[in-house]
Amino acid sequence: MNLQQKLIYLDTETTGLDEEDRLCQVAFKYQDKISDELFKPPLPIKIESMSITHITNKMVANKPPFNNSEMHKSLATAFAEGAILVAHNAPFDIKMLEKEGLKVGQYICTKKIAQYLDEKAVIPSYRLQYLRYLLDIEIEATAHDALGDILVLEKLFEKLLVKMIKKEGNEESAINKMIEISAKPILIKKFNFGKFKDRFVEEADRGYLEWLLREKKNNEADDVDWIHTLEFHLGK
Repeated sequence: MNLQQKLIYLDTETTGLDEEDRLCQVAFKYQDKISDELFKPPLPIKIESMSITHITNKMVANKPPFNNSEMHKSLATAFAEGAILVAHNAPFDIKMLEKEGLKVGQYICTKKIAQYLDEKAVIPSYRLQYLRYLLDIEIEATAHDALGDILVLEKLFEKLLVKMIKKEGNEESAINKMIEISAKPILIKKFNFGKFKDRFVEEADRGYLEWLLREKKNNEADDVDWIHTLEFHLGK
């Protein structure tokens, strides 16, 4: 089995974005088979999440829980056999899967790969739907629906892979490089906020970088990439 055949394109929709939240929809494509289901989460779906995904508590009221479902068993088997997860902002989906007892091995985060390949930092957003239209991905797919998102995800991955092959020489090396990049914090090139918005991080004064590093470390949000970037530029 070549590396392409081991890729599993996956997306989750969730009850919210906080630490306690859980998944309520999972869709994945693996070896040309697509699976897509709603599940009843162990806590209510938040209004903010409903406004984005359009999945309501009524829609999942009579659905089975994800844990011990056939899809759960299928994913557990796939990951145990070495399937490589492909997801946009993969750490988020991995966290949701781990809450359900699944153990993900190697993975590719298309968001990180898009950032890595944007060497001059000209792309203002790395959101999946932004990249969809920026890169002219023409496909019928509903945004913020797990099934629609994996269809876009697969096409985005294909475009990123072509660019990575040009850098690495062949497909296997390119996929392995994607795995390597995804497993590490990435250097953020430009600010998208604050007084240095749209300027390169290296242009900011040391005092501002030190202040921002303290803020990021005190923030409960997962700012691994920003902390890595700031420590890199501060020489820590």
